[in-house]
Amino acid sequence: MHFKRLVTGLIFCFFYVVSYFTNKYVLSVLKFTYPTLFQGWQTFIGGLLLLLSGKLGLVDISGFPRSAALSWLPGSLLFVGNIYAGSRALSRLPIPFFFTLHNASEVVNCLILNLKKMERIPWMKILSLSLLLMSALYLPICDPQFDPGGYMWALVHLFCVGKFVWNKTSCGIVSLYI
Repeated sequence: MHFKRLVTGLIFCFFYVVSYFTNKYVLSVLKFTYPTLFQGWQTFIGGLLLLLSGKLGLVDISGFPRSAALSWLPGSLLFVGNIYAGSRALSRLPIPFFFTLHNASEVVNCLILNLKKMERIPWMKILSLSLLLMSALYLPICDPQFDPGGYMWALVHLFCVGKFVWNKTSCGIVSLYI
């Protein structure tokens, strides 16, 4: 069982990194400057994967009432902003820099969830989150190819991720994601 989880985690990490290299190649090398079309393609693939997961029995999508779609609209718009801003930032920043800034969104995510639940955060987690946040804050200073537009889009990406997490927890739909 432990080996199966390890292999699953390694496969996920592999595809995660490969997808970002593919996105970077399409956005930068091929000069694909239509992120909305690219976002539509990503949404289409995500929808196909969701339908495939439903057919395989991994996810139950039959119990979703149509009336609940309206409450998901703000989250959907933030998700669109997240993808759009992330694509624009990835097209302008080197991949390691984008990963560092993207992982800073996990700091926002963790802080929002812990503030909502009013839980005490272990000191080791605070230390790791602080180091991650400090590295993201000092990154523009050390960037030899500084592009203010890339960092601006990365900040928009961080805002959309943070606001999406905030909406997700305040609407009571967090149980669907955990």
